[in-house]
Amino acid sequence: MKETANKIPELFEQYLDYYSIQVRRMHSVQYMRQILSGLNLYLQKSNIALCKISIEQIDHFLALYNKNYATATCRINRSFLREFLKYFYRNGYIKKNLAPLVKSPPEFARSKPPKFLRAKEVEKLFSSLDLCVPKDIRTYVTMHLVYYLGLRPREISMITLDDISFRQKEIFIRSRKNYSPAHLPLPDDTIKAITAYIVGGRPKSKHRTLFLQLVPPYKPVNINNDVTYHIRDCMQKNNLSATTYWLRHSYAQNLLESGASIYEIKEMMGHKTIDSTHRYLSIHVNLMREIILDETL
Repeated sequence: MKETANKIPELFEQYLDYYSIQVRRMHSVQYMRQILSGLNLYLQKSNIALCKISIEQIDHFLALYNKNYATATCRINRSFLREFLKYFYRNGYIKKNLAPLVKSPPEFARSKPPKFLRAKEVEKLFSSLDLCVPKDIRTYVTMHLVYYLGLRPREISMITLDDISFRQKEIFIRSRKNYSPAHLPLPDDTIKAITAYIVGGRPKSKHRTLFLQLVPPYKPVNINNDVTYHIRDCMQKNNLSATTYWLRHSYAQNLLESGASIYEIKEMMGHKTIDSTHRYLSIHVNLMREIILDETL
């Protein structure tokens, strides 16, 4: 069920105006418009009022809409629709928060296990950056936030100067996939990195967003072009066939090896379900050797 028409109700247009301010990415806004156009057509053909829509009807719409899409794209479509439903619930257009009920079908097998970086590889990544160059300073900080706090690129791009408390040594993450904002502790080295970026790498701007592009008019960073790309570029220069999420996987694994429970890791990672957290973790090799082989590590 792919709808190409862009005609949608005024209420949907109001949401798109709000959404465009939040994400600041035109291609994402266009993608959201396409999904909402499909949803509007479904509501009209089924004679359903949005204010009375049920999770069963949403699931039916997604089954039709996602019919010819790949699995990864289906996940993205569900994510976009969750954001839409969350907004409409918060603004009183629907009485029940249906966003958490929009779930992906269970995956009974993973073609690829989660990937991690060894400590020496992480050390090599950080040391390879030139901290006299603004671009590298910014990349250095974003890598800190992924590896030491487990933040997603989208969460990093939305951090503002007002979200950082240097006195309390913590950072406030407003928008997470589990819909629960969080105050996270900032390690001393990460605080130093952020300070160095603000002083020596961040362009002067009226924007309150922490991370800015490095060319005028110094707009807030783009997730793919400014956050993910430069971290991946650093990895490639260090002969690592890795992605940004390898650092996030490593953060989860480090929490596991430090003795954190699966529930604690779930909260720190900002996951909605324990199943999501399990997918980030591999066998705790060190603990296994201690128990089975009676080795002291």
